[in-house]
Amino acid sequence: MGYVARTGYYYNSIWTRVKPLVFNLHRCISDDIYSRIAKRYVGFRVQCPFPFGFNKLLLQKEELEQKQLHLLQVVESERTSRWQYAQQCDELSNEVKKLRTELCTYKKEHEPTARAESTSSSSPSHSPEIDPAELRKIKKVQSFFRGWLCRRRWKQIVDEYIKSPHAESMRKRNSLVFKMVEAEEEYLEQMEIMVTCFLRPFKMAASSKKPPCTHEDVNSIFLNSETVLFLHQIFFKGLTSRMESWPTLVLGDLFDMLLPMLTIYQEYVRNHHYSLQVLTECKQSQPFAQLLARLESKPACQSRSLETFLTYPMHQIPRYIITLHELLAHTPHDHVERRSLQHARAQLEELSRQMHDEVSETENLRKNLAVERMIIEGCDILLDVNQVFIRQGTLSQVVGKGRRATLQARQAFLFSNHLLLTTRAAGGRLHLPPAGRLPLHDALLIEDPANHDDDDTTSVCSSPGGDIYQGKDFKILVEVKGEQICAHLVAGSLEEKAGWTSELAQCMESAALTELLRACGACGAASASLPACRSDRALFTDDVDIRFSRTLNSCKVPQIRSATPQRLLQRLTDLRFLSVDFLNTFLLTYRVFTDGVTVLEALKQVFYEQSQQEMELAPPPDSTRKTSAASSVSG
Repeated sequence: MGYVARTGYYYNSIWTRVKPLVFNLHRCISDDIYSRIAKRYVGFRVQCPFPFGFNKLLLQKEELEQKQLHLLQVVESERTSRWQYAQQCDELSNEVKKLRTELCTYKKEHEPTARAESTSSSSPSHSPEIDPAELRKIKKVQSFFRGWLCRRRWKQIVDEYIKSPHAESMRKRNSLVFKMVEAEEEYLEQMEIMVTCFLRPFKMAASSKKPPCTHEDVNSIFLNSETVLFLHQIFFKGLTSRMESWPTLVLGDLFDMLLPMLTIYQEYVRNHHYSLQVLTECKQSQPFAQLLARLESKPACQSRSLETFLTYPMHQIPRYIITLHELLAHTPHDHVERRSLQHARAQLEELSRQMHDEVSETENLRKNLAVERMIIEGCDILLDVNQVFIRQGTLSQVVGKGRRATLQARQAFLFSNHLLLTTRAAGGRLHLPPAGRLPLHDALLIEDPANHDDDDTTSVCSSPGGDIYQGKDFKILVEVKGEQICAHLVAGSLEEKAGWTSELAQCMESAALTELLRACGACGAASASLPACRSDRALFTDDVDIRFSRTLNSCKVPQIRSATPQRLLQRLTDLRFLSVDFLNTFLLTYRVFTDGVTVLEALKQVFYEQSQQEMELAPPPDSTRKTSAASSVSG
């Protein structure tokens, strides 16, 4: 501290000696140079209290002396230049005085002659010789020519704007608005048909003496339908009023008005699954089915079913999102309603993400109901919520034995738990024989019947494979009520056969594992969509070692955004999630964060734990046989 104090004292003494010199320089130099010198030395004074050695102090002293000499030279040069500028200013001021005197004398000499010339020009003898009529014609021609030039320039401006990118974007934007108005009008007509042709007649029928359905059923099927219709009537009226003020189209305030009422759509979507279930139950009643058929046969319905009309509101929110995306793509960044359109798009996308789960389940049930509607005898297994539609197509079934075997066309429908083999009937309907319902949980798939020894099994329909079908045939062995049934099917091509067999193998394996878990008493964990699985907060709550996204996978749980290898292996070996999407993603990316040995060790550990649990539970012999059949299918 003493050394720092002495060093600071030394620099303060230097500053006290230099300061009078700098302040005296202010009299001889300009303010700018003085301010720079003062800042430099004042800054030096502020920075000097840091500790230095004595040699550094001597160097600083020499540097200060050199700076002092330099400043003296600068002062001398500034003084010389100042004296020169003063002389130049004096000379220029003298020249200005001389020029002013010369200008005054020149004005005095030439002013009388200018006045004489002006008076002579204003005399009558020098009046213009142009006739007033000719002057009017000249003015008319000039005005016509000026108007022609103005119109020509305006036409050029308009043509340039029409060919500009901004005009092209505005034309596309206006066409999108016109299409949106037409789509809204069509949607409004469909909603009016649903309300007038279905909802109100069902309400009247529910109030009759022999009601085919109750008011509660009608409210469950058509929840918020009239409210949705009224909402879109207001929205369509606002669109038509905006179209009257074309081309200044402002739509942001309309969507701002629509957003607070979109909770009605959310309630409709959540109820849509239940409404289709109620409709399916009501259709089992003969009076309700007759009334529904009579209402669907009206000309206004155009041969469309009630399920079709109930599905129209489900697609309206995605249609709005697509329209807003297209409008924003053709809306300038400085447009007055761009911010409101972006806000409306964000709100609709958030609502669409919330509705995604309900829409997927509803679409699956709607597809099942459509297939069930085509079958004349009906099919109760399609009313199961867990029955997921996978594939449909035309296959040929081998009927008969030996040389008498023939191929008959079958319309095949593959679901997650069953395979339906139907025959065509009149009017586009389908027949489903009892042998056409093939459960998959205890089925066996034979992809190459020609190389398979099938002597021990007795089948209802069998024929020697060989090379007759060119390798396009496959068999499904199923035991139904103690009787083993063999379905010998032939695909149209090898690619079609590969598609059917791969999806059949996956469905059989999934159904067999689900049946095994149900037999072991673990039915509560067999599906991720059950409440017990949804109550597990580890499946959707972020933690230190795992992060989830908002998107749901096929098991209706959030997808994993990032996680540690231990958590990924834990999800891979979790028997509650028998989906293929996570498995495919894991198999494609596991080499980035782990190796195959670690994955195999985790799978072996789960396998041995499951085997130990099976031995403790001691399942019956039938379950053991079904398990081996499922493992042979997967192999």
